[in-house]
Amino acid sequence: MLLVTGANGQLGQELRFLLGNRAVYAGRAELDIADESAVKAFFEAQSFDFVINCAAYTAVDRAEDEAEAADRANRLGPALLARYGRRIVHVSTDYVFDGTSCRPYRENDATNPVSVYGKTKLAGEEAVLNEAETAVIIRTAWVYSSFGKNFVKTMRRLGSERDSLGVVFDQVGTPTYAADLASAITAMLPQTAPGMKDVFHYSNEGVTSWYDFAVAIMEESGLSCAVRPIESADYPTRAARPAFSVLNKAKIKKDFGLSIPHWRDGLKRCLTAMTT
Repeated sequence: MLLVTGANGQLGQELRFLLGNRAVYAGRAELDIADESAVKAFFEAQSFDFVINCAAYTAVDRAEDEAEAADRANRLGPALLARYGRRIVHVSTDYVFDGTSCRPYRENDATNPVSVYGKTKLAGEEAVLNEAETAVIIRTAWVYSSFGKNFVKTMRRLGSERDSLGVVFDQVGTPTYAADLASAITAMLPQTAPGMKDVFHYSNEGVTSWYDFAVAIMEESGLSCAVRPIESADYPTRAARPAFSVLNKAKIKKDFGLSIPHWRDGLKRCLTAMTT
């Protein structure tokens, strides 16, 4: 039996759809992952083959003013799940990098987070690797889904309300359809050797900017809203974002034999899921 934490988020709900009764699903109401006594009791009551931790504090800008809350969710919680669950797949982020690279980031590239969110997620990675018996860290980026709130849904809503909008063109990465990530995780679990402790990168294939992603969303959704490219300086945010966060996925494809869809293919399938 598997345990999925953060089960009400985008990835958690995709895993719920994919795994069905093969897993137990815990949202914040069922388990406060940063409460050690609650986590200890949870694992004493039932044993699990693997924990898939999708829980995180993801409000990137708000984290700058709520560092303690971000740390509890992104470092302490994962540490406790690793300590008591022992075998864990932990989802991390491209924000552990500073975005100054000129080539896709490899797993062993130097980390240098530029936001509280990124710093707490990196601390979570380190805690999981220290505490767990078996640990697979998966860094991903620009996640969206037919579930929850995300960039795709926001663009579709604004595209139906406005004639035009501006989207930053100088932040480059790769969108990740959460359903594809969920499929990758389930494919990796049977291949994860006891005692493995490693970090992997997963996003959909390809490279794009937020601007180009927004243009594609409008095109695939049949919306006539014009998207204008703007600079990040024209849209200031509380937290700094990596300007370049493309992830190199050669390692995860080689080690687990994964075939990863292109981001535009993922977008098409997500939009279909939204409308069916």
